Amino acid sequence: MDISVVVPLYDEIESLPELTSWISRVMDEHRFTYEVILIDDGSKDGSWEMIRKLHQHNPFIKGIKFRRNYGKSAALNTGFEAANGNVIITMDADLQDSPDEIPELYRRIIEENYDLISGWKAKRYDPLSKTIPTKLFNAATRKMSGINNLHDFNCGLKAYRKAVVKNIEVYGEMHRYIPVLAKWAGFTKIGEQVVEHRARKYGKTKFGMSRFVNGFLDLLSIFFVGKFGKRPMHFFGMMGTLSFFTGIVIAIWIISEKLYLIAHNEKYRDVTANPLFYIALVAIIVGSQLFLTGFVAELVSRNSSERNNYQVEEII
Repeated sequence: MDISVVVPLYDEIESLPELTSWISRVMDEHRFTYEVILIDDGSKDGSWEMIRKLHQHNPFIKGIKFRRNYGKSAALNTGFEAANGNVIITMDADLQDSPDEIPELYRRIIEENYDLISGWKAKRYDPLSKTIPTKLFNAATRKMSGINNLHDFNCGLKAYRKAVVKNIEVYGEMHRYIPVLAKWAGFTKIGEQVVEHRARKYGKTKFGMSRFVNGFLDLLSIFFVGKFGKRPMHFFGMMGTLSFFTGIVIAIWIISEKLYLIAHNEKYRDVTANPLFYIALVAIIVGSQLFLTGFVAELVSRNSSERNNYQVEEII
């Protein structure tokens, strides 16, 4: 099979007939073998009944229904597991992504050997309250991930080589950072394509301000897990050792200063009367706790079933 189109959706009953008809028309025009996987993320507006009807008229349209709303990451991960195409295309169900982009995305994956192509909606129809924070998050993600050629990590329209989606796990709210997940999994040929952004035609946006806080926390999480997931002691141990020895140096300096003053019959104050003593004490305690945290994390990591789960590309 050439292409699997994975579409997560929540309460998008009005747009589904037009979207699937558009996708099918594009596929037929270019003679692609394909499947469309619609993941109903707990919709309450009858979207699943619409998916049933669409499947009856077109067997290439498939559906997966969640009992409740789990979020876009869960929908994408489930869609990736079910996808059979050599190239997997993801897009949103609100008709803001154009299926006409699919042939070029497919071509670049197959002919230019990209692992992942991310869409970039250079001209957007979103309000400033959404576009400005998005630009800030994209800038932060580029800085932390080292993927400097992407302008929009969270664009729903993306194309993947099959091996990519079968070797990454999208969870929490990590759908915003799939290119980063792919990079940490060893898929480094990541490109970008300018795509059309269409104004929403039906329904209302599911956008909320909480996504910014969650997005920032997920960015920190993915950065830490990707860099130190298999060697947590390198992070906690380094921080703990630095804090511990900083406290020790301050304590030695305070004690040495008191002994020097005593030896020269000069006025001195008790060690516990010096504010630096408490700073040193806190640094020693925090350093010890960080070191022990790293030690426990290392034990957990070494007993994990995925401790030696590495991405092998080819064996001859």
